[in-house]
Amino acid sequence: MSIVDDKLGHIAEQLKKGVVPPEETVRSFLLWFGAERRGYRVVQDIRDELARYKIATDPDFEYEYIDNPIGFKTAPIGEAEIDGKIGIEAPDPTYRVGRLEPANRTPIWANPDNSLQQIVTLMLAKDFSQLPVMTSSREVKGMVSWKSIGSRLALKRPCNTARDCMESPQIISSEESLFSAIRVIAYYDYVLVKAQDGQISGIVTASDFNEQFRKLAEPFLLVGEIENGIRRMLRGKFNSSELQGAKAPGDDSRKVESIADLNFGEYIRLIQLELNWQKIEVEIDRVEFIRVLDKVRQIRNDVMHFDPDGLEQADLETLREFASFLKRLRDVGAV
Repeated sequence: MSIVDDKLGHIAEQLKKGVVPPEETVRSFLLWFGAERRGYRVVQDIRDELARYKIATDPDFEYEYIDNPIGFKTAPIGEAEIDGKIGIEAPDPTYRVGRLEPANRTPIWANPDNSLQQIVTLMLAKDFSQLPVMTSSREVKGMVSWKSIGSRLALKRPCNTARDCMESPQIISSEESLFSAIRVIAYYDYVLVKAQDGQISGIVTASDFNEQFRKLAEPFLLVGEIENGIRRMLRGKFNSSELQGAKAPGDDSRKVESIADLNFGEYIRLIQLELNWQKIEVEIDRVEFIRVLDKVRQIRNDVMHFDPDGLEQADLETLREFASFLKRLRDVGAV
């Protein structure tokens, strides 16, 4: 029996007996399935296994922050259609700000009566651009920033304590969408995140968002570079009949006039034929090339489903290495 069958089978038995199973963090739950990130393929495999045991996670494992706990319950049966079948009710797919790591790091904060010297020292020591002013983990009084301090000092206004220098805080729920957070951060440079229990669970800044989207942008750019490299490699080598023959079965109505009209799976179908491969006229191993290209195709599906967890490191390295490989072929004039 696999670890998945053992774990889920035991949980199903507990639920039948009315026993509440112990919680797991999303991260430890993923490890049951040999995964570190919630890519498209991983999520689909996990959902299939949960459906097999009629179990659901609460909150949904796909959308909860990766180090937060999830519980287990008997799966509700709804009218949602999944893959053409009536089955387990589909979760809300909104990407929430609570999925971001900074939204789950308890912020350092100042007391309203802290002196300006204390605030400046803390902000310099921690390299903060802003600092929440709070009286408890649930009570936010304001926000101090270099801008709020500088503007008051420049205008010779009192700025002796945090209370004197603070401005109205910007707070959103951890359940708000990422796009709601983007709008606030674009204007104020930060947003405080309030968890469902009312506590301030984190602060997301403009620099946090820049880093998050840098991580997300690299796979998108690599996939684009690889696809352009493949198109360059195949362009002008095949006639319209050969290109039409590469289309996926059942897609007869789509017109294919050039390599650009094909997708990753169809590039593979095209060059799987030995006669077609010979037309490329490049001295590399066809089987190995197709194997890696198919891996890139699978990774591309994860990339295009936009996951704040990002790619697993091994998948990112696969994209980097294959993009570099295609570039080396171009540099030596092989394609």
